[in-house]
Amino acid sequence: MNQYTLSSGLRTILLVLMGIGALCMGITWFGDDALHTRFWSNFLHNSVFFTGIAVMASFFIAASILAYAGWYTAFKRVFEAITAFLPYGLGFMVILALGNYFHLHHLYHWTDEAEVAKDPILAGKAGFLNKNFYLFVTVLFVGAYIFLIEKIKSFSRAEDNGGVDANFTMHKNQRFYAAILLPIIGFTSVILIWQWIMSVDAHWYSTMFAWYCLASFFVAMVCFVSLALLYLRANGYYQNLSQHHIHDMGKFIFAFSIFWTYLWFSQFMLIWYANIGEETIYFKERYDNYPVLFFANLAVNFVLPFIVLLRNDTKRKIGTLSFVAIVVFIFHWVDFFLMVKPGTLHTAHAAMGHGAEEHGAETGAHGAEAAGEHAVAAVAHGAEHASSFVSGFTIPGLLELGTMLGFFGLFTFVVLNALSKANLTPKHDPYLQESLHHHV
Repeated sequence: MNQYTLSSGLRTILLVLMGIGALCMGITWFGDDALHTRFWSNFLHNSVFFTGIAVMASFFIAASILAYAGWYTAFKRVFEAITAFLPYGLGFMVILALGNYFHLHHLYHWTDEAEVAKDPILAGKAGFLNKNFYLFVTVLFVGAYIFLIEKIKSFSRAEDNGGVDANFTMHKNQRFYAAILLPIIGFTSVILIWQWIMSVDAHWYSTMFAWYCLASFFVAMVCFVSLALLYLRANGYYQNLSQHHIHDMGKFIFAFSIFWTYLWFSQFMLIWYANIGEETIYFKERYDNYPVLFFANLAVNFVLPFIVLLRNDTKRKIGTLSFVAIVVFIFHWVDFFLMVKPGTLHTAHAAMGHGAEEHGAETGAHGAEAAGEHAVAAVAHGAEHASSFVSGFTIPGLLELGTMLGFFGLFTFVVLNALSKANLTPKHDPYLQESLHHHV
């Protein structure tokens, strides 16, 4: 079968997952603190994670076209379908950007103008870390990704419908837009990561952080593609794929898990060795207060795929590859949980303490004393959360997992719906025969 049809049963499952996600977000909102920190941090976490996967699928397509890669051609429609989530991701990130304007959330310390005015580090970054730039780069850069990848996909599908001419016009058009898209993603995705994720810890900086995030996105993307291919093949689609294609996906999970670990170690080792306070605080916070996630992140995202997929035969075993892909996908989601949650928790406590002090100043000496005590308590709670469990922050709770399932259901629905709108196998792609006769 060369045309995918989303079955009613799977559609129902995905809608149920989306319903679970919506329900969990609703429960989170009404059971949250005054700033709704848990709700907004969950929204940021999942929006960035799934949008990042779509961005890396776009990057992979552009890089493969420019590298004259043929091995993936038989199932390139799966990568193309993943990019269909980009408009949704842009919508989610615009909501977060508007939240900076209307103070709907307090995820970023730099949105508090009073704090920026008296903080020399934040003031020094104000030209970059501000609500206008956040919204501008989000719309401009992600909008550019959407425009360029849609152009590539349109020529890819036109190639199916119009056949192949002697000059390979459609394929050359794809190459032209890929040559534009690849460097744009390469340079601008770094800025988006600085804005979206890194600025949650606004005083901290690392020159390797963006590449580390992109590697995490890429591994999660490859895991999703692997699971999608195994699912489709088990349901009668992509019968032209051989064990060599499955082997290649296993190799990608294996190789880029090692690359992710290389970046993790390089960033950690250099910061530990230099022992500069502005840098070490990021890892000290997570090492001291989130030790379970800190070490589990490294163990699962490196040790598991390295040990299991080191052998050639395990890359071709459907059960083994599926298990590794599922676990690694979930733990790269956990990786971003660990990037987002500590900083947002600290910012929320600081905001609540600052608000209490202002309220105290407005209500006289007695009010100031009471508000000051509240502020101290809030800051102390933030400083002592190493020894106390903070629901939704210390480790992912049921509401976090439910929210992730909701986003995953939406993401998968968008991908499969896009997959149903084009031939699964691009029959006129000039590299198709190379892909079908590909051997490891």
